[in-house]
Amino acid sequence: MLHQTAQASTMPKLLITRRVFPEVIDVLSEHFALEHNEADVPWTAPELCARIAPMDALFTVATDRIDASVIGAASGLKMIATGSVGFNHIDLAACRARGIPVTNTPEVLTQATADMAWALLMATARRVTESERWLRAGSWKAWAWDQFLGADLYGTTLGIVGMGRIGCAIAQRAQGFSMRICYHNRSESQQAAKLGASWLGLDDLLESSDHVVLVLPYSQATHHLIGAAQLQRMKPSATLVNIARGGIVDDLALAHALEAGRIAAAGLDVFESEPAVNPALLACDNIVLTPHIGSATRSSRLAMAMLAARNLLAWHQGSPLLTPVPGL
Repeated sequence: MLHQTAQASTMPKLLITRRVFPEVIDVLSEHFALEHNEADVPWTAPELCARIAPMDALFTVATDRIDASVIGAASGLKMIATGSVGFNHIDLAACRARGIPVTNTPEVLTQATADMAWALLMATARRVTESERWLRAGSWKAWAWDQFLGADLYGTTLGIVGMGRIGCAIAQRAQGFSMRICYHNRSESQQAAKLGASWLGLDDLLESSDHVVLVLPYSQATHHLIGAAQLQRMKPSATLVNIARGGIVDDLALAHALEAGRIAAAGLDVFESEPAVNPALLACDNIVLTPHIGSATRSSRLAMAMLAARNLLAWHQGSPLLTPVPGL
């Protein structure tokens, strides 16, 4: 059921594509005429085009595909705020052509997402979900020396691909495990150097790391950055964690590598065609799978939604946008 807030006709019209916290609705309803997807069932592309047609502004999320056809359906659209750090779901070229600013929500989810990276890393290395499934199935009859032997974390080498805010927060946590930290970015990071992390080329990082965590933005340049050839370079005992974006890893190639024992285990919070998950991954025992919950603490998700709302208010009031996507 959609809720149309009764507002004066002079207020700009704002479309909110998914259910959001009541506190955010309270803030926005004072300044916008809202159409809010309270049912929280994702709209199809035709439904989204129909809904957005009369709108002045859009509050979207990372799972919405805001392509040129959606943007073109709203002749009066003047502002897009996404409640996510990533913005690859938005056609920035179409926005640029129309002069539509786009904002995202960096920083506020850094610590929660770094925590999630470690949750996946530890669960993957120590075979937590695999052993739990085995226990729940009633298979545990006795203790054994070689039962669910996992990989050490303490004193091993952690490779971080994407050393931005979240990557640095992951590295800070790794210091407590006395890990050797290496990272790969397009350029070297001063902050990473302060954390004792060493820059390596991607191939060298994959070959030398015991654990690899991916936390870089998705783009055409990073599509399938980790495919069959890259997985072949990793140690057979290594683990791979992806908390970045689906599409950075070739999911089918990863499934084949896991099945063949080419790497020991993997942990994924994001997938190429989410919410659909490649059946080949589901068939693997040596993988931990979570439904894109990297930032899913109440404080972080509320902060993300509120930052998107504050960007919308800044636009409405003619003030500088708080976190604009560069180049628009």
